[in-house]
Amino acid sequence: MRKNTLVPSLLLLGVLSLTTACTPDSEVSTASVDTGAGPSAASGVERTVDPTKIEGLDIVNDSGNGPSCPWATSYPAVPGAEPMTAAMKSDVERRLRAYVDDGCGSGNELDFNIGFDFLVASGDVVGVRLTTQDPGAAGDGTETKTYWYGGEDAQPHDALGLIAEASRPDFLSVVRERLEGREGVDTAILGAALSGPQAQQDLLDDMSVTRDGALRIDFDRSTVGVPAGGRYQVILPPAEVAPWLSGFGRRVQEQAVSPGGTLDLGAPTAEEPEPAPEASAPGADTTDCSKVKCIAMTFDDGPAVPETATLLEYLAEYDARATFFVVGQNAAAHPDVLRAEVEAGHEVGNHSWNHPDLTQLSTAEVTSQLDRTSAAIKAATGDEPTLFRPPYGAIDDAVKSATTLSPVLWDVDPEDWKYRDTERVAQTVIAQAGANDVVLLHDIHPTSVAAVPEILRTLTAQGFHFVTVSHLRATL
Repeated sequence: MRKNTLVPSLLLLGVLSLTTACTPDSEVSTASVDTGAGPSAASGVERTVDPTKIEGLDIVNDSGNGPSCPWATSYPAVPGAEPMTAAMKSDVERRLRAYVDDGCGSGNELDFNIGFDFLVASGDVVGVRLTTQDPGAAGDGTETKTYWYGGEDAQPHDALGLIAEASRPDFLSVVRERLEGREGVDTAILGAALSGPQAQQDLLDDMSVTRDGALRIDFDRSTVGVPAGGRYQVILPPAEVAPWLSGFGRRVQEQAVSPGGTLDLGAPTAEEPEPAPEASAPGADTTDCSKVKCIAMTFDDGPAVPETATLLEYLAEYDARATFFVVGQNAAAHPDVLRAEVEAGHEVGNHSWNHPDLTQLSTAEVTSQLDRTSAAIKAATGDEPTLFRPPYGAIDDAVKSATTLSPVLWDVDPEDWKYRDTERVAQTVIAQAGANDVVLLHDIHPTSVAAVPEILRTLTAQGFHFVTVSHLRATL
């Protein structure tokens, strides 16, 4: 795992909700939602949180591109909420280890994906939902869990911590009442799931507050009913839940309804981060790839800080152009880096919102993954991308038909995600590079970025010209 430090900047786009879109069955059908009384709770809509407003935010992300064991994970690290981050880190690593040890989903070649969305990040509270898509897990393989932290008491809280201990019997009674009798709910399963404190904590592990103050409780498939029943959701209106909330729960409700402008968890003031490198427009690339040897260096999964900024300096030294296939949730968090890439003459392409295998998604989900990322790119650079790289190189006719973006794969792959060895990565690229090839690297890995100077130096001496993918295609 590695960290990417957020470059503070301003980005407020309603279309860029940080809800995870990697889970095909994550939506709860209307029949599975019980809103209790009160029309204000009917939607269950959570408030969108702008990640660039969280000072010093890190995004911890990693991926494995092996065709028999594809995976991608990401979670946020918020300064001042280190115990919450440690809990997420432990859960992510445990789940990934279990997936790999279990044969990567029993060899079905579906991808393992953990993504995140912020629920609240203001005042003295922060809440995060992790969504795990595990093809080897029970039910539909989709599991959600919320993590909470309060600056006032400097303590992490599980989801049930939103409810005062003395009020939990009444709260649990109402939750059970709202679930019983609904189609697919099994009273025996439900009874067992609510049988004791640990079972209750495990079952009620995804609780959040909607923008109007209602309490939303989400249940994974098979946890309270038969698998065919799908996911269930109970929404308790603000007036009903208010008497049961803990002191922390009341602060969460307040910030969910009327968020403050800043998040203050009592952490020391973060050092001013390094700004994105300034780059003057280098002018049009006049390289004619029909007459000289060209090569297109491409970098996936970023932007990452400080790795991408360092990479831009290496590329500038050799007047090399490159193409960056960015992940949407990172692009939304690091818009200044995208601007620096474009200003330096590089190309920015789309690599989906949070790196799922697009061939396993519905057409609507593929469109959402790509459209949200294109919106983040346009917000940062002013231009929409024309290219996309499908995560893991997984593409079929359905994915192609879901977008007007042009797909880009690769010719040279040093497997830098697997071999975190700078010299090995550099020598593999140099040995395999040919005229008009597309090279795959990842700018989230420091070892890969460190390999770039040797690649540029050696291939330049061999007569190669480094161009963007679009320039390569246009001049052949």
